[in-house]
Amino acid sequence: MLTLHSPPDRVLPMDGGRHDTAHGSGPPIIHRPQIEVADVVRQHGEAFLERYGHTLCGEQYRALRAIELCYTAALGGHKTRCDACGHEGCAYNPCRNRHCPKCQGVTRAAWLANRQREVLDTAYVHSIFTLPQDLSPLVLTNPRQLYGLLFRTVSQTLLDIARDPKHLGAELGGLAVLHTWGGQLQAHPHLHCVLPAGGLSPDSSRWVPCRPNFFLPVRVLSRRFRRLYIDGLKHLYRQGELTLTGRCRELAEPRPWARLLAALREKEWVVYAKEPQDSKHILKYLARYTHRVAISNHRLIAFQEGQVTFRFKDHKRGGQMRTQTLKAVEFLRRFCLHILPKGLHKIRYFGYLANCHRQQKLALCRRLLGQSADALVTTAMAVGAGTPESDRKVVRIEPGDVCLVCNQGRMQLVETYHRHRAAGDLSITVPVLDTS
Repeated sequence: MLTLHSPPDRVLPMDGGRHDTAHGSGPPIIHRPQIEVADVVRQHGEAFLERYGHTLCGEQYRALRAIELCYTAALGGHKTRCDACGHEGCAYNPCRNRHCPKCQGVTRAAWLANRQREVLDTAYVHSIFTLPQDLSPLVLTNPRQLYGLLFRTVSQTLLDIARDPKHLGAELGGLAVLHTWGGQLQAHPHLHCVLPAGGLSPDSSRWVPCRPNFFLPVRVLSRRFRRLYIDGLKHLYRQGELTLTGRCRELAEPRPWARLLAALREKEWVVYAKEPQDSKHILKYLARYTHRVAISNHRLIAFQEGQVTFRFKDHKRGGQMRTQTLKAVEFLRRFCLHILPKGLHKIRYFGYLANCHRQQKLALCRRLLGQSADALVTTAMAVGAGTPESDRKVVRIEPGDVCLVCNQGRMQLVETYHRHRAAGDLSITVPVLDTS
């Protein structure tokens, strides 16, 4: 069993940010927000495991351990010294877990840099497909099966409706990003889809744009999405591929299962599509949605007396910013709801952007749009757009960097710190090494 250490209580500064400085005087080498998810894990992880540990899977244990140790000496690092003024600094390694709030900025920037050559010179659409709340218990019990079904049905819905000559009569291509949370960390599975507002004609001889200010009818998309997903649920149920335990235990009986399906058919499933926008906005979309985690550190505003307060956008009140206070153990329980099973890809491509023929189809699309290979969208500003300061890359002093104190010398590697032997062993308690 994973044992999380609880370091001694610390007094958090009230200046809006906590900074750990290098050895000696000088500017900080790592900038941290005042409160982090890692602080909650360190101080209340043991209490959380005592109550909910028996319900967690291995990936949830590993994610909590990674978040706890991210940018600490437990993961190793190095010490550098300026060859001019002698200033020294230490830099520790990230955990690189995809659920860690501090590691997503670096991952996002690298991913966007690889995507810049795939942007087409045309309008883009952002659409959202949301599962009904009635399905949340079943989805949380069967995340791999039902998140996979969500990806398949959404892509099939978009491809089917767009292929219909009554609507667009073209082959679409795009990417879908899975989000599983709402603003208050409750289960709220939905897909964000970003795709060009047009597609290839059936014979691939021309580009077919959508109508101005209109993509596809959301009511038609909603009905097809609902039908395909319910059909997929019925298939999984007949094949015995669903785990029906806990709150879903009664669904093992035919009548409760039939009632659930009937209730799902009667609901209007929520599908939202924004108006097509110019391609210069696409990277801002991607930066905003692709590598989010359940909650970012910049949303945490208070952590005291065993309670966590964070801000969220209340969409039921017109997008008003509000605050929510939860007990630390409940906060961690909600956070763990959104840790995905190992190997489940949260970003997937479909249509002509599917991995099997993406490069060939993109080249064809550019030719039909009259877009040269060099006419690409600049990403320098877009990578940072929509990215909170607390989620961007942690400032690290690397060998060869210019000294932050004298601005003349270069930092030279002095010593390398090795990863602690217990960092990857969930059965061993890691010593208190909160040196990030």
